[in-house]
Amino acid sequence: MNLEGRLRGLAAERYHHRHPFNLRMHEGLLSQEELRRWVLNRFHYQRHIPVKDAFILAKLGDRELRQNWIRRIHDHDGRPGEDGGIERWLRLGEAVGLDRTLLLSGEGVLPAVRFAVDGYVNFCRDRPRLEAVASSLTELFAPDLMATRIDAWELHYPWVEPEGLRYFQVRVSQGRQDAAEALALVQEWARTPEDEERVLAAFTFKCDVLWSLLDAVEHAARVGEAVDAR
Repeated sequence: MNLEGRLRGLAAERYHHRHPFNLRMHEGLLSQEELRRWVLNRFHYQRHIPVKDAFILAKLGDRELRQNWIRRIHDHDGRPGEDGGIERWLRLGEAVGLDRTLLLSGEGVLPAVRFAVDGYVNFCRDRPRLEAVASSLTELFAPDLMATRIDAWELHYPWVEPEGLRYFQVRVSQGRQDAAEALALVQEWARTPEDEERVLAAFTFKCDVLWSLLDAVEHAARVGEAVDAR
């Protein structure tokens, strides 16, 4: 089996589309409180995506590679005078009833979520470019998850302002482009069986980060931890 096939096999078992929290989300079983908690904690991950991409950017010795990769930072941070993904996520927060000041403050982010996100950023900072880029390959599976999420939210959570879904809508196409570029780089750089194992390990690590984030949010729901929407 080739590398992409092995990645897809791992994703079938490890990607967070199978996490019970995501399944409940897409079945329309989350309360407003649970949805707000997920948006708040996931924002902590979202706001660190440009940071991890900046670390990866610094590992790329070729100007053309840097020109392509820096687009990811622009997509999330936005260019001057333009909105990016972080701004769209703040609007998602407002659409579910969260104050953007609360989201930007980081208050209420669960300790386990902070730990998982720090681990991901540090991985991209410390590991060689092959593994750092390979850790982003969960993007291969994100567009389908986003499309499922859009349909589920429109059907089951009509109380969410439609503008809040804009982040997901934009990321469907962005994610497909990002995934194709990252996969091409990894396939070019992974020249030995040992390299391929490093790619799979990095991908598994990232799946664990995403799964751990949902574990923390799910646990908070079980113990009834409240979200201060402000």
